[in-house]
Amino acid sequence: MDKKKFPVLIKYCFLKGKNTVKAKTWLDAEFPDTARGKSTIKHSYTKLRCGEMNTEGGEHSGRPKEVVTDENIKKIHKMIATECVHHIIDEYLGMRKLCAKWVPHKLTFDQQ
Repeated sequence: MDKKKFPVLIKYCFLKGKNTVKAKTWLDAEFPDTARGKSTIKHSYTKLRCGEMNTEGGEHSGRPKEVVTDENIKKIHKMIATECVHHIIDEYLGMRKLCAKWVPHKLTFDQQ
């Protein structure tokens, strides 16, 4: 059976007044190979008790399907190049790394 039809069957059990155990037993008897799990039924019952009667799968939050694009890769490379600690110390503080220590680009007479 199609996965999308199970929320309707779970809602049917809920409206008939069956608890989650009876709903699971009934679904296992009717659809032994494809019935939903106990936690899925409990989650659906919780939503139904809160008044969410929609059985259609709506939009879900989460990672978009197309995350790795050329545009995103370029943006990330730019962020890494311009917003890392090394860049800040080099550009804004005027220091560079020399022998594992950060020293100013321009040394004073005493520092030489």
